[in-house]
Amino acid sequence: MKNGIRVLQIAFTYIGTIVGAGFATGQEILQFFTQYGKWATLTILLSTALFIWLGTKIMIISRRISARSYEDFNKHLFGDRAGGVISIVMMFVLICVNSVMLAGAGSVFVEHLHLHYQTGLIITLVGSYVLLTRGMNAIVQMNSIVVPLMLTLSLAIIFNTIRMPGADSFLRITTDHHFTAVWTSPLLYTAFNLVMAQAVLVPLGSKTDSHTVVKWGGILGGVGVGFMLLAAHVAMSAHMPGIRQYEIPMGSIASNLGTAIQLIYVMLIFLEIFSTFVADIYGVTLQLQQHLPLPPKLLIVCVMFICFLLSQIGFSSLLSVLYPIIGALCLILVLKLMFISK
Repeated sequence: MKNGIRVLQIAFTYIGTIVGAGFATGQEILQFFTQYGKWATLTILLSTALFIWLGTKIMIISRRISARSYEDFNKHLFGDRAGGVISIVMMFVLICVNSVMLAGAGSVFVEHLHLHYQTGLIITLVGSYVLLTRGMNAIVQMNSIVVPLMLTLSLAIIFNTIRMPGADSFLRITTDHHFTAVWTSPLLYTAFNLVMAQAVLVPLGSKTDSHTVVKWGGILGGVGVGFMLLAAHVAMSAHMPGIRQYEIPMGSIASNLGTAIQLIYVMLIFLEIFSTFVADIYGVTLQLQQHLPLPPKLLIVCVMFICFLLSQIGFSSLLSVLYPIIGALCLILVLKLMFISK
């Protein structure tokens, strides 16, 4: 029973780490899958298989080498010199991505709660600081509450979509995009998210005693990510092309389930953004602590302040420009991970 609970906690933390600003709001899924029409179902299945295989592998290797942070993991993959350089690049990438998370939180407050953009940023930063002082256990506990609720609402959205006239649109929508773009997109998406998830998956795996628990937690987490991808894709396909106009497309779809459900879903979107933001900041500070003789709380404040400044650019702008570029850079790490033995 204890191992079963731990497997679920690892799976939920894995899902919660992947389901960040772009995923929870639907922007990532539009960019990397839904815009490619009927091919997206197959590319989602490909991504799911990669999440199961490689996400589990990251945690198993981290446990075996007792990695303290993603820097230790990258040094194991590439050697001390190259691994150190890659980890520094990753740190800057994570800070940029955290800025996307923070900007996403601001967009939720503006579009669905009708509050000021800066209000969303400040609430997210203050809440993150409080949670970060409690470490990995707080991240695991939060995801153990939020992710099951997200999975339940994903089921509700699928059942609601089935009753719509355009329910089978995900099987019929055509695309003008080239075949290469269609099949490169899931690879970029998976590579980007797995590399970003290193910040949490590495300490999560290294702090878990059982190899079996890590393995099944990774498998279940990868399946959960795939299910949520498919649920969001099916729902958004039924609302194409009009759904593209929204900053938070999944929040708009949730409005079809009633005002109460929409508010719950919007709050869950915020909590998913919040939990991923916290997890990534945690990973960055773990790395910085290995090099800078500064108090952890000061490092947290400094990193969050940089994210706050970058988040002023806006959510969609950051997402559309940063994600494809960074995803291409992440391919090199994932290809290395594919060919290294456990």
